[in-house]
Amino acid sequence: MTTHNETQVVLRSPAELADALPYLMGFHPDDSVVLAALHGEHGRFGGRLRLGIPPDRDGWPDVAAQLAECLIEGSAKRGDKPDGIVVFLCQDPGAGEQPREVMERLRSLAQRLRVACGRLEVPVVEALCISAGRFWSYLCPDERCCPPEGTELVPPGSSAMAAAAAYAGLRRPGSLRALEDRIAPRHPDADRQTRALDAAGGSLVPRILEHAGRETVRAETLALTDRLIARLTGAPPPAGEAAADTDERDDRLLTDDECAALIVGLQDRLTRDRAAERMEGEEAAGALRLWRALSRRCVGAYVEHAAAPLTLAGWVAWSSGDEAAARVALGCALASDPEYLFARLLHQAINEGLDPEPLRRSLRRQRRAQEAASPAPAEPRSQPPAAASRSRSRPLCLPPAQPSSRGSRRPPGRRTARRTARRRDVRSKEQR
Repeated sequence: MTTHNETQVVLRSPAELADALPYLMGFHPDDSVVLAALHGEHGRFGGRLRLGIPPDRDGWPDVAAQLAECLIEGSAKRGDKPDGIVVFLCQDPGAGEQPREVMERLRSLAQRLRVACGRLEVPVVEALCISAGRFWSYLCPDERCCPPEGTELVPPGSSAMAAAAAYAGLRRPGSLRALEDRIAPRHPDADRQTRALDAAGGSLVPRILEHAGRETVRAETLALTDRLIARLTGAPPPAGEAAADTDERDDRLLTDDECAALIVGLQDRLTRDRAAERMEGEEAAGALRLWRALSRRCVGAYVEHAAAPLTLAGWVAWSSGDEAAARVALGCALASDPEYLFARLLHQAINEGLDPEPLRRSLRRQRRAQEAASPAPAEPRSQPPAAASRSRSRPLCLPPAQPSSRGSRRPPGRRTARRTARRRDVRSKEQR
């Protein structure tokens, strides 16, 4: 098997496959099931899917069927049906559990995935379990290379894959948890941020729902977006600074009220689409830092509001070439709101190995058209309502989405339900 990058690496054994997984994904996929497609006679790697391992074993058959269908049929629609699949099951032991017990516990999930792929006429050529620094093959019967007690993973940085990655200038992959921590809700005073979000919602949502004030709120939200991106861009992280330190410094550069106004404003779909235009050059780095910071501010009852900034973070990361960070951000967006269409479409596009450039071109055209239609700064209210309506952003176009394979959300409490309904009212205006 070979990778499809310019630097080719041949993987000949289960040990080399296990070592390659973090480089294929861009991170160590903790507590995950990963499916990777293989193409051609030499097994070139193609699309790949990752999902958290469902704790409920009763759901494994449905999850296996949906994962196989999403990867295989999605590739087939592009005329590139896989010739084989590699399955990885990654989970560390729980309290009092041994790594080998993890392997045995997940064996039925591996078998479900084999059956699901086989029904679609694509064989699973290898299925590995990785736990606590060891791996097992569910398919290899040769105890000389795959002993019952498992095999230790090679030391980090010592394999052919690590050498090839270093030669190509790639950083050693971090953990999934480290990437998730950058966008997980947190605030030193969550109650204070919640009060700011309550106030922003009370002020902005009625204006968004009323046609007369909607365009003004959109303009104010985008203007604030540009100011905060410029503020972050003007304070670049020092070379070698740890990601956690960068995030903490960014949080100090933004106020609760500013973040609350943006979070609420971005619940409007067209505002979010316009914000997605901030995706290239110096602007992209500042935008990504801003979207991550907003995601961290969606605390308490506002966790579902994170779908918009998380999706924007995923889009900018993908557009900038950081597929690993994009996958994680979009996965978190879908965890906060499984029905968030923009996140589902982007997530599917990445999983199918599509190029972000067509969407970038569409957003560039959209931005140029919007700038051409905008009134002169000296006459901010000179544009008549009809012209304003014509200049609105068109919905972004991506391939059709597959049904979400994530579980249903926890039913909200009464207070949360009111905020959720208000957020959906905003998003449903002029929806599709």
